[in-house]
Formats: sequence, structure tokens, C-alpha cells
Amino acid sequence: MRLEKCWFCSSTIYPGHGIQFVRNDAKIFRFCRSKCHKNFKMKRNPRKVKWTKAYRRLHGKDMTQDSTFEFERKRNRPERYDRNITENTLKAIKKIEKVRVDREARHHTMRMKGKKAKEQREAAKELEQGIHMVKAPAALQKEPSLTLPKIKVKVSHQQAENHPMEE
Repeated sequence: MRLEKCWFCSSTIYPGHGIQFVRNDAKIFRFCRSKCHKNFKMKRNPRKVKWTKAYRRLHGKDMTQDSTFEFERKRNRPERYDRNITENTLKAIKKIEKVRVDREARHHTMRMKGKKAKEQREAAKELEQGIHMVKAPAALQKEPSLTLPKIKVKVSHQQAENHPMEE
């Protein structure tokens, strides 16, 4: 059973699936589904289409320099089996899987590191823009404890006249 890779999105094509296109110069293009085939016919670059593996690698969304991926490469030469080698291989597979999981977790935390601060900045900005909807401007001036720390709220008298609110 031979598993192929899609030319456009790099996903696995199982036997009996996908579309194969052969160009006049005898170059073979294999596609996993019609979506990839249509994008190829539209002459789209896989590196610019966000859902492809090439885009994700290029923009640092996937782990590309992981040495554990080398173990997944195809081996076409026949191998003579030995119990000790098989046993050591099975132990190594478990270690490799553990290393891969740790690296994926580290990669995920690195990508999500700045997200919390960014969300807080966006929330503070939104609150600053719409503070007149939350509390009356006069009440904010009387009690500064109603405002969030580190946020300077500028309330002009024009806003107070435009948005009269009752307490």
C-alpha cells in the first residue's frame, strides 16, 4: 500500500482516493480532493493559501525544524528483522512520541504567549471608548474608584450633554 502526498496541500492520499493530473512534460500532480485540484487549475500558489501545509510552515504556524519528523520518512530498502532491534525500536518510538508532545506543547505556549496581554489591551481600549455607556460621566468624576486602574478616561462636558444618564 503506497501513500502519496497531495501536491497542493501536502495531506496524505490513500489508495483509491484523489485525482491525478499528468502534464505534457510527464510531470505527475496528485491531489487529495477536488478543492486542491481546482486551486491548482486556478494557478494559486499553495504558499499563499492559508489552509495549506506550505503556508503554515512559511508563516511559523507549524513546527518545521523538528528532528523527530525525520523518523517518518519513507524507507524503501528491505529490512531484516531482529527481536532486539524491534524491541529497541518500540522503546525509541515511545521516547520520540514523548519528545514530540513536549515540543508541540512548548510551540503552542510560545505562540499563545502574547495573546493574553493583547486581549487585555483590546478590552481596555473598548472600555475606554464606551465608558459613557457603562457609567454616567458625572459619577466617574466624583468617584475615581469606578474606573479601571491604568486607564485614563477623558470625559468632556460635550459628552455629558450629549449623553444624559440618570444614576
